[in-house]
Amino acid sequence: MQWQTIFKKELTENWRNFKWIWVPIVFIIFAVMDPVTTYYLPIILESAGNMPDGASFDIPIPSVAEAMLMSFNELGVLGVLIAVVASMGIVSKEVKSGVYELILSKPVSFTNYITAKYTAMLSLLAFSLVISLLVGWYYVTVLYGELSITQLIVSTSFFIIYFMLILGIVMLFNSFFKSQGLVAFLSIITIIALNTISSIYSHVLTWSPALISDYIGLYFFSGELESEIWLSSAVAVALTVLCLAIAVTTLKNRALD
Repeated sequence: MQWQTIFKKELTENWRNFKWIWVPIVFIIFAVMDPVTTYYLPIILESAGNMPDGASFDIPIPSVAEAMLMSFNELGVLGVLIAVVASMGIVSKEVKSGVYELILSKPVSFTNYITAKYTAMLSLLAFSLVISLLVGWYYVTVLYGELSITQLIVSTSFFIIYFMLILGIVMLFNSFFKSQGLVAFLSIITIIALNTISSIYSHVLTWSPALISDYIGLYFFSGELESEIWLSSAVAVALTVLCLAIAVTTLKNRALD
């Protein structure tokens, strides 16, 4: 009951802040931007004029898999940035304003407090990812050709697991710092470091959650899931649980101080 109360409060607050509107809209823009502009780019360039007689643009049309992967790549970069911005004050804002102390002055479990907030924000991000990738898939199938809806569902599911870790990292820094800007900065730095190290040592760190996007790309081209994606997803879930556990412990220690 206590958990549900906090969860509903967070859902309502996200609605009042219009996050349930602007986050999905921004995600949709990111998902369709590259496939659509790439498809119409030759037409746009020809319409622009100012070309020598006889000149033409020979721009290769991406395959269906490449076009769909564009949507995932955009969300894997810009979508992550939006996710950090949308969640950077989920705890730190209440700690700074004193609302946190007011809530925990009642018999509220620290675990319920953190996990309810986390689940509410994850619901928003998962909804935004599903809607945006579904719209991106629609445009890809219309412009480039058919792509299995099963591949989309499976890929989106693994992508949500990656975003689970992203949100877990943000929650971790939320418990340490009151400044939303600092939370966002450290979260982005951590995510960049994770992706950079995983990219450089991808032959060794095959279990890294940062490689989930790469495995999704291989899945689109081959139609078969790489076995490593299961381990990467398991590591992502484990690290997320660890981040939340540290966040709960940090808030408990802060309350004792």
